[in-house]
Amino acid sequence: MKVCTDSCLFGAWLADKVEKKILQPKKILDIGSGTGLLSLMLAQKSKAEIDAIEINEEAYSQTKENFNESKWSDRLQVFHADIKSWTAPAKYDLIISNPPFFENYLRSGNQNQNVAKHNDGLTLEALIISISKHLKIHGSFAVLLPFQRIEFLKKIAAENSFYLVDELLVKQTPEHSFFRGMLLFASQKENFSSAEIIIKNKEGIYSEKFSELLKDYYL
Repeated sequence: MKVCTDSCLFGAWLADKVEKKILQPKKILDIGSGTGLLSLMLAQKSKAEIDAIEINEEAYSQTKENFNESKWSDRLQVFHADIKSWTAPAKYDLIISNPPFFENYLRSGNQNQNVAKHNDGLTLEALIISISKHLKIHGSFAVLLPFQRIEFLKKIAAENSFYLVDELLVKQTPEHSFFRGMLLFASQKENFSSAEIIIKNKEGIYSEKFSELLKDYYL
């Protein structure tokens, strides 16, 4: 399965917060694990126990294989289930998700791709409900989204008593518009922080900020 640059950036952004102790989770839940990338990046920078959940059988198998082959396998486990009906073994300090991206776009002929990329399997409303169910009272959650979906997520998160405390807005190059947003919410109001990042400069070279975040993960 492919690994997207923006997913790597999202994982590195979160792992950096864990390493700097801005976030100090003991238990993490990764909703829609895909390859297990996000869980593995956070495992590298923390001592947290990490659970992942994946509805797609192929992706679940990929996550399981990657977890078992990692040096952090004793702290990683994956469940093959639907988050909307799943009963977690515990509640979590931090929940992370790179959820289905596209709503009201053309569907592919591949149903697995539709579930992974569209909201056929998990709407943002259902995601927030699931997070509310599984998050500890003083917990946090983080989501990677297309830029055009950010305001909608902020709205439904606020309706469920979550506060946006940090965001990173992402551009491909200085000439491009924002195309992704990385949002961190908390169940208690905190000082809000916002930043921007450009993946590549005008010369097509990875930016200094991007390279600094990803240096521990790229060969």
